[in-house]
Amino acid sequence: MKSYSISELNEILKGELVGNSSHLISGPEQLERADKNHITFIGSSKYARLWEKSGASAAVVNDNLQIEPGENRAIIKVKNADLAMARLLEIFDPGLPAFEMEIHSSAIIHPSASIGKDCKIGAGCYIGKEVVLGDGVILYPNVTILDETKIGNGTLIWSGTVIRERCEIGSYCIFHSNVSIGADGFGYRPREDGRGLLKIPQIGNVVIGNAVEIGANSCVDRGKFSSTIIGDGCKIDNLVQIAHNCIMGRSCIMAGHSGLAGSVTLGDGVIIGGSASIKDHVTIHSGAVVGAGSGVMNDVEAGKTVLGYPATEARDMLKQWVALRKLTQSQKP
Repeated sequence: MKSYSISELNEILKGELVGNSSHLISGPEQLERADKNHITFIGSSKYARLWEKSGASAAVVNDNLQIEPGENRAIIKVKNADLAMARLLEIFDPGLPAFEMEIHSSAIIHPSASIGKDCKIGAGCYIGKEVVLGDGVILYPNVTILDETKIGNGTLIWSGTVIRERCEIGSYCIFHSNVSIGADGFGYRPREDGRGLLKIPQIGNVVIGNAVEIGANSCVDRGKFSSTIIGDGCKIDNLVQIAHNCIMGRSCIMAGHSGLAGSVTLGDGVIIGGSASIKDHVTIHSGAVVGAGSGVMNDVEAGKTVLGYPATEARDMLKQWVALRKLTQSQKP
């Protein structure tokens, strides 16, 4: 296990060291769970009160907080404790599960597939006809890549993920366990004879840009006759649904249990809170924020924050909630 002195960690973070500790640091931990061999993080004044009772011998703190280190303890003051935490997590990262062989003997790879240099393909993977994998692609066991799909350099795909035919995936993406890319969009119409529903063929694909991360059990459906598109740098949480023909700009964020109905368009840098739902054919312009649990029924202007169900400009919705609370309180006996 890796361990560092507090001065070594300070050198890495380029912070201001206050106090000192003789304990070696073997990893990061939450304030409440840390012991003497842990370093913890304090990015807000509401957590500063927990430092005194914490077992940690060191903490990384925002430089605007007034915290005393204490005996045989140290703090490292930095501009942004969250970013410093990310750097330390990289240092203490134990690494990915190892491959005993570059391409497992049980993997099924079609003869027409093109496999780049330094790819790793785990047990039980299936790679279909004319699939192209760029250099350094990693497929953990039981990943399925169907015909004519292209995957860029350095993309990492965890077990259980299925990428359907003709999809295009960029470089340096991460897909977590059981992601579904390119399943049929949800398209049905009543039959003319009244006998049930007619399935609308979904013959498009999914196009995903570079450095996109998609959480476990999330789904991105293929377009009906063109592409569902996810732009460079988008980050998608677990259990997210992106329906057919949606277009996401660059660096959008979607939190868990949120969903886009068909043909939704997101501009660049849009943030969708957890469990929010976006109606079909709505456009949410660049920089807008949708609060958790909201239901968006209409277009959202650039830079606006909306809340509620149906979603309304945040300040208006908060006023409505305050007025409703006052009304209910005034009616109490």
